[in-house]
Amino acid sequence: MSSRTQWLGILCGLATMVIWGVQSVVSRHAMLVGLSPADVTILRFLAASAVLLPWALKNMRPFPVGSIGWGRAGIIALLIGPLYSMLLVGGASFAPALHSSIISPGLIPVFTALAVFLVTGERAGRMRLLGLGVLVIGIAIFSRDALAVTAARPDAWIGDLLFVLVALLWTIFGVLARRWQLNSIEITAASCLLSVPLLPLLVLTLPVNLVHVPLPEILLQAVYQGVLVGVVALYLYTRSVEMLGAGRATLFLPLVPVVTATTSALLLAESPTTTELIGMAVVITGMLIAFRSPSAG
Repeated sequence: MSSRTQWLGILCGLATMVIWGVQSVVSRHAMLVGLSPADVTILRFLAASAVLLPWALKNMRPFPVGSIGWGRAGIIALLIGPLYSMLLVGGASFAPALHSSIISPGLIPVFTALAVFLVTGERAGRMRLLGLGVLVIGIAIFSRDALAVTAARPDAWIGDLLFVLVALLWTIFGVLARRWQLNSIEITAASCLLSVPLLPLLVLTLPVNLVHVPLPEILLQAVYQGVLVGVVALYLYTRSVEMLGAGRATLFLPLVPVVTATTSALLLAESPTTTELIGMAVVITGMLIAFRSPSAG
């Protein structure tokens, strides 16, 4: 690997983590300015589909599922389509931005290790198990204030539970994507395009406040959630994996809560409690141990 390739891979990985880290802040901001989870979901999939449509028309046969096939594409859309977005953004209605970037990323490797063991019988190595155990302890510490319904976090437990469901959906998706050996760009395009016909159901059944929110706020959510998160971050992370390898690319993931904590403090004036800071430190430690350890052994 050349030095230029390595540094380019590092830059792609860092940029991805910044986008993912700020996403929680942007989602929380959407709730604070009066947008609903349905609003953000509609904007996300319309914007992402508009960007991906030309590529999908040119490269995916049959349109819009390509080599994935209708059955598998439908399952993927159910897992990471509007339901996933509604849970993720809905959680931001109850919990501070940092909760999203701690609980979901922290539980995904735990749930994944359990799912892989149940499906294939593959056991995680000792160091990986140690890291996963530290992750669970860290999340328990981090969520103490929310679960205790303290004055500082009266409804955060609801958001935390939604973020647990987000981690579960992403875990199932990740296991299936690896098992089916699906192309990441095709997955993104198919799941977005298949989600668009479902969006009118959100309009008919859930609160939609788009007409009551200033246009700049709508454009912010469309560009950030749909284009940056839905398309750009996926491309950058895929490039990082290609240039550094999957193992090294995951080493950037502990940066996500750090980015979220910093930007939420600066942009939303949301400061973590002492317990949350301790829990975050333990979670990041668990991530570093787990991601640097062999998956099995």
